[in-house]
Amino acid sequence: MQFRTDVRRRLRADDARVVSDVLRRGIDRGDHTGALHEQTLSHEFGVSRNVVRDALSILAGEGLIDRSPRVGTHVVRRRAVHGLDALRGLKETLSGHGEVRNEVRVATLVRPPASIAHRLRLETGDDAVYIERTRYLGDEPLSLDLTYLVPDLGIPLLEHDIESTDVFALLEQVSGRRLHSAEQSVEAAVADPHSAAVLGIAAGSAVLLLERLACIGPDARPVDLEYIRMRGDRISLHTKSFRDPQSRSPRPEQQPIGDLP
Repeated sequence: MQFRTDVRRRLRADDARVVSDVLRRGIDRGDHTGALHEQTLSHEFGVSRNVVRDALSILAGEGLIDRSPRVGTHVVRRRAVHGLDALRGLKETLSGHGEVRNEVRVATLVRPPASIAHRLRLETGDDAVYIERTRYLGDEPLSLDLTYLVPDLGIPLLEHDIESTDVFALLEQVSGRRLHSAEQSVEAAVADPHSAAVLGIAAGSAVLLLERLACIGPDARPVDLEYIRMRGDRISLHTKSFRDPQSRSPRPEQQPIGDLP
């Protein structure tokens, strides 16, 4: 086998990037808590302590660790992990990270753009329920959510507590049916001045933009279209993927008939 990489020519910045990437995910998972020691990390990654210091400077700039000459280096924050492989609301997903609360900015009927109406299978001229919320983890803003709901479910949903309850849970309560599935896409976006002010970040900062179309019932009816701007410095997205869909463990309701008791 022919190797083409000359490790002697790697830049110090390249090594620091590798170390910071691995440490960042370890911090998010909870593998690294408390103190971080340069000598230990240098041995673990097989790099110099200068490389480790550069990597730690990157993480300090992201607010994940604190470095003090007398106290040393300590993990002070880890990003909340939002799973994409299960259809759950933010409050359900982050239940182990602290209290999630909503600040409802807008909740009203609107005439949706044609593209929104099409995806929700609304007739021309139909209204949709529009909800805009700032979502907090503790006292810190985490995301700005723009939600369009079909009117027959969205209007009665507004009679419930949307400040402390996930929309997903309310949709199931109002409809009496379980959510079925969701189409989701994620991309990097730049925070416009208004979004940045709401989220407490600088204008032009990178955010994660999640578009999600949620469907309900056995007929997978589209009922909820969301555009969610998430702070990339406070939340990360996680999913588990399978090369072969048949590798997934079947749920009880998905078992072949011959396997049922």
